Amino acid sequence: MLWKAHQLLRKFSTTATAYQRKLKLALIGQSIFGQEVYRHLQKEGHRVVGVFTIPDVNGKADPLALAAEKDGTPVFKFSRWRVKGKPIREVVEAYKSVGADLNVLPFCTQFIPMDVIDSPKHGSIIYHPSILPRHRGASAINWTLIQGDKKAGFTIFWADDGLDTGPILLQRECDVGRNDTVDDLYNHFLFPEGINAMVEAVQLIADGKAPRIPQPEEGATYEGIQKKENAEISWDKPAEALHNWIRGHDKVPGAWTVIDGQMVTFYGSSLLDGPVPPGQPLAIKGTTKPGLITKNGLVLFGNDGKMLLVRNLQFEDGKMIPASKYFSSDEMSVIELTEEEKKMAEDIKSIWKGILSNVAVIEDSTDFFKSGATSMHVVRMIEEIKQKYSGLQLQNEDVYMATKFADFIQMAVRKLRGEDEEEELVIDYVSKNVNNMIVKMPYQCFINGQFMDAEEGKTYDTINPTDGSIIAKVSYASVADVDKAVAAAKDAFENGEWARMNARERGRLMYRLADLMEEHQEELATIEAIDSGAVYTLALKTHVGMSVQTFRYFAGWCDKIQGSTIPISQARPNHNLTFTKKEPIGVCAIVIPWNYPLMMLAWKSAACLAAGNTLVLKPAQVTPLTALKFAELSAKAGFPKGVINILPGSGGLVGQHMSEHADIRKLGFTGSTLIGKQIMKSCAVSNLKKVSLELGGKSPLIIFEDCELDKAVRMGMGAVYFNKGENCIAAGRLFVEESIHDEFVRRVVEEIKKMKIGDPLDRATDHGPQNHKAHLEKLLEYCEIGVKEGATLVYGGTQVCRPGFFMEPTVFTDVEDHMYLAKEESFGPVMVISKFKNGDVDGVLKRANSTEYGLASGVFTRDLSKALYVSENLEAGTVFINTYNKTDVAAPFGGFKQSGFGKDLGEEALHEYLRTKAVTVEY
Repeated sequence: MLWKAHQLLRKFSTTATAYQRKLKLALIGQSIFGQEVYRHLQKEGHRVVGVFTIPDVNGKADPLALAAEKDGTPVFKFSRWRVKGKPIREVVEAYKSVGADLNVLPFCTQFIPMDVIDSPKHGSIIYHPSILPRHRGASAINWTLIQGDKKAGFTIFWADDGLDTGPILLQRECDVGRNDTVDDLYNHFLFPEGINAMVEAVQLIADGKAPRIPQPEEGATYEGIQKKENAEISWDKPAEALHNWIRGHDKVPGAWTVIDGQMVTFYGSSLLDGPVPPGQPLAIKGTTKPGLITKNGLVLFGNDGKMLLVRNLQFEDGKMIPASKYFSSDEMSVIELTEEEKKMAEDIKSIWKGILSNVAVIEDSTDFFKSGATSMHVVRMIEEIKQKYSGLQLQNEDVYMATKFADFIQMAVRKLRGEDEEEELVIDYVSKNVNNMIVKMPYQCFINGQFMDAEEGKTYDTINPTDGSIIAKVSYASVADVDKAVAAAKDAFENGEWARMNARERGRLMYRLADLMEEHQEELATIEAIDSGAVYTLALKTHVGMSVQTFRYFAGWCDKIQGSTIPISQARPNHNLTFTKKEPIGVCAIVIPWNYPLMMLAWKSAACLAAGNTLVLKPAQVTPLTALKFAELSAKAGFPKGVINILPGSGGLVGQHMSEHADIRKLGFTGSTLIGKQIMKSCAVSNLKKVSLELGGKSPLIIFEDCELDKAVRMGMGAVYFNKGENCIAAGRLFVEESIHDEFVRRVVEEIKKMKIGDPLDRATDHGPQNHKAHLEKLLEYCEIGVKEGATLVYGGTQVCRPGFFMEPTVFTDVEDHMYLAKEESFGPVMVISKFKNGDVDGVLKRANSTEYGLASGVFTRDLSKALYVSENLEAGTVFINTYNKTDVAAPFGGFKQSGFGKDLGEEALHEYLRTKAVTVEY
């Protein structure tokens, strides 16, 4: 019955869609934006009866014209619509011949006569990139930034005879990040959301539901087109105002000043917090304080003493350089071209000639911009080169950095060969002399192969749990940083070197990274000790050691991922071949916990990368430092930009946005069940992204009277106190057979008294501090509840009287099944012991399984039949027999029930980061 109702609902919905009114449209305008609006309107069933655009430039049609011509839509190319303010009769008649119901102007640089605007029965609608009535005029996006608006957006309005004054149909807005550029706003919001809104507006008109809201005059502004001559920087302003002026003119027309007698244009501005960095002074005309050339760029000062950073400089001859290289006179040697490269140079010369039609001969000294090219020609040239040489990945900046033909060819060849030297990785470290070594720790976000401050400039303190001291101020990533990292990961997956890399080369990079991690193992273990409280010797062997093993294991899998052939029924005389392919998913998000910061990173990211994905990883807020050190090592190993991105910060902000992000296709999470449920919900609602969850546990450990008692005591203590009890598979509840219960407890307490509690860097320490203060307080509260409910506190239960977040190893007995301690995970050094009747195997199994968790479990007995019977009936993803905590990189790891689903480690982990495609061929 439900199935029939579902089918009926689908039929009704489809019918309703089919009978939505559709319009005959005239599209007037140009550009890729216009092209996309055209395609989306066609897809929605509207009929574009004519496209009116600009004439071809140097024999090349506008993108809107290309799309329309391909579809057979009538295309009209007019250089103008009116002369001396009067409509051109022939042009207007050509327009009226198509009989449109509505004019749609997505982006139009021409003046359209009112005869045309008012001609259709529904009139005309126009897209404008500001929240009208603010910023009327042609440079609206620029002025949004120049004036420091906190909100940007666009308006779709009904055209009238004023300049951007018509009634409003709809508006959309977005936040402006403090370092957003015109390109950022356009690419991330104004372009994609503008297309959707234009389609929505047309449908509202078709359905008779489109509003006409008069524009208020209050708050209305009009700003003219910004030109080079009025883009000079006036220096007597606060740093934020200078930054807004520079980014508001980036890339066109470019904010400029005079340095050493010549005009220099600034690009890539960002606000800069913190102390003044070291650098070489640079005198700038009009400033009261010289700028500083630093390793990151040019630092400038506002009249409020605050700073901004400019990354690129362009000189009067059009050449652009990194600002950090202003005083550098290094010139790269000229390389000899192979025959194949000479052919490529000739092809590129033909492309230059097609653009620079006014230049008779393209010579080595021909300057792209001095010959009349503009920023639009930069995009055209790069796209034409990509069509011929897909392996040559050029950016707009490359053209500005090499404006002369000979320089451009040298740059292009170096890129094609892979010889273009990457800028040396710029890292600001926090350095500490600790553990008999100098430990160097990055503290900024790692996005697209670079360490950078968080977009909003915020930081937070990461604390050493041994003494409560501040280790470093770490960048506090924002939603804008997530968007930036995801965009970098997506580009790397779809277009970058990683996308073209073969599987063995991918494995080679992972082996190299594992080698670097091993070379730095003492430093990584030291960072892990001071940031998470892990005992150094354990960190060296497990936190770091297993991380290295994990990367080596999955590196070996890279070229062994394969599908299969499948015999299928064939309709004679046809023959069919069906096979499956295992493909990477795309951009993956990884959110890791604070108990094993590096190891949890390795468990998930190694499988993710081996499968060919790119990733955006959020370390736990309280333990970010080894993840950021890992980012440094990944760059040094040669991982291409954008493949690995690390964002320290809040789970509620960064993690939540990752779970909602439409460009992330998979999310792997380790943490609490409560947060796991929220993540799963967000992943479903956003875009049904694939999810794997390793969540809470209350792992039972059953100790029978026929066990080897010394071993059971030793292993049982390890099951609880390993890594200070901050262990996802820790034995949350021990069931000890009645006949050996008291002796087991006596021996455990005896061994606890021998444990040394202290500095995790002391090689003799057995038990270090809990990870952070809030967790220690939670554990103390956990023990208080146990005592109040009537459990017997045999040992511990209190904070150690010393600086830091230390807790005594604790033992509770007489824990009954209804008690809080029996049901809830402590995630700390608390042994919870319950007694069970001699010989009652099924009874203790029932009690052990009476939990919503199912991550791990264990049994100690000399009776192998009993052990196997218990293991078959325990509801847990892992069962240990006469051992505990014995994980291996080749063995799958993951839980049942509310401990989550999906696997880390082993071959099964790869499938979490792959999708299966079935292909059938008829021959």
